[in-house]
Amino acid sequence: MKYVFTGLFVAALAVPSAYAQMGGGAPQTITLAAGMQRSYDGVKRNLTEMAEKMPEADYGFQITKDVRTFGQLFGHVANSQYNACAAARGVANPNQGNDNEKKTTKAEFVKALADSFAFCDEAFKMLTDANATEMMKQGQNSVARAAILANVIGHNNEMYGTAIPYYRSKGLIPPSTERMQQMRRPGGN
Repeated sequence: MKYVFTGLFVAALAVPSAYAQMGGGAPQTITLAAGMQRSYDGVKRNLTEMAEKMPEADYGFQITKDVRTFGQLFGHVANSQYNACAAARGVANPNQGNDNEKKTTKAEFVKALADSFAFCDEAFKMLTDANATEMMKQGQNSVARAAILANVIGHNNEMYGTAIPYYRSKGLIPPSTERMQQMRRPGGN
């Protein structure tokens, strides 16, 4: 378990660090908290754009009968975020007893995702280098605040990767790929 947390911390920090090195411009100092906040913002953007772009008719689509529907993936992300971010914030889970995987429409899944991000935004805003190692209650365990939030980033990236085959099989381009393609075009940002 210790290695999982360490791996997630490294992954959470690698993306913003690599991105900052690519950019040109003035050198930046990116702290642990700032790096995690940047990583969270990136995966939040990817998942939000993906959820918004998928047509309503495809929210019930499954790659195989043994996996979640596209919509259920996003309900799962919402459930997971509420659980983890409640622990990181040291508050009760406001979504307790509400299974977002049981939503049925695109609008419901998109709203559940947005609401869970709004709840997690506060957890990431609260994160500082000074309180990153503060022990928080998560289930029966005491877990460092930053480790809880690193798991949010890691899990969200995993779910984004899981959703890509759903997207590709419907002829859609994932948001992160679409942005990269636009940047490579002449005149792209």
